[in-house]
Amino acid sequence: MGNFYEILGYVASFIVLVSLLMSSVKRLRWINLTGSLVFAIYGFLIGAIPVGVMNTGIVMINIYYLFQMYTRKDYFTLIEMNKDTEYFKYFMNFYRDNIESFMEVKDHLEDSKYLKLFILRNTVPAGVVVGEYDSKNTLRILVDYVTPTYRDFKIGKFLYHENKDFFEQLGVKNLITDPGNTKHQAYLKKMGFIENEDKYIKEI
Repeated sequence: MGNFYEILGYVASFIVLVSLLMSSVKRLRWINLTGSLVFAIYGFLIGAIPVGVMNTGIVMINIYYLFQMYTRKDYFTLIEMNKDTEYFKYFMNFYRDNIESFMEVKDHLEDSKYLKLFILRNTVPAGVVVGEYDSKNTLRILVDYVTPTYRDFKIGKFLYHENKDFFEQLGVKNLITDPGNTKHQAYLKKMGFIENEDKYIKEI
């Protein structure tokens, strides 16, 4: 039985360690909750009451913050940049490596010919979309990026589901984009894009 307890302790430690590698706060909380729960069980099983009690407390703290995350109302704002902005350049340069891990990124996207949108979440710039018109009613999405902290699909749902009228006012009837990596493809499908040969297409 001693070996089982030791393995359980290592598993709990590993889960907690993995949780600290998460860039998403929500994912960190869920994984940390799991690790702390296993640690609490481990502590009580081996008679280490302080370990069990402390980790039970961590479980409760994680539950509290997760409840806050799931019940808190977020406020989203869509801001169109009609002119070049230094902040857009800074944002793109700061996150460029991470963006390119999901999709290819063109140079000189600050050019005024591109449609550039910032999505604010509770006043924080949490996402950016860059597009260019393929035709009068088709917009090609070149960049669709959300910062790591806010990757819970809420921004995508706000843009593509709740805010469809924004594209309609622009006369856009179709959105088209390249697939990107497998994670980005899964995101596109969740947002209602349909794979068509080597592209993903969404009707507005």
